[in-house]
Amino acid sequence: MALSSAQKKDLKRIAHHLKPVVLVSEQGASEGVIAELQRALNDHELIKIRINVSDREAKQALIAELCKQTGAELVQVIGKMAVLLKRNPEPNRNLSNLLRYKEL
Repeated sequence: MALSSAQKKDLKRIAHHLKPVVLVSEQGASEGVIAELQRALNDHELIKIRINVSDREAKQALIAELCKQTGAELVQVIGKMAVLLKRNPEPNRNLSNLLRYKEL
């Protein structure tokens, strides 16, 4: 499901205050990175990740691969930071960034 521009705007507002929870290096999408990304998306729904890849095309390909393998949607990419969203049908009120920062 594609996000509307209004939805993206709200998600960017929430993600602005977040710190990256997953760091992806030059090695790319290893099993450990995918597992941690799945866990973070399941817990927090909206997360920020840092991608330490210098080549722009390689970075875009890596982000697309991470989104494909996790089922997440790309909200925004700025520099080496990417914001991903994957809604949880049963979110934890204490962990979900969507629920915790909705009032900001």
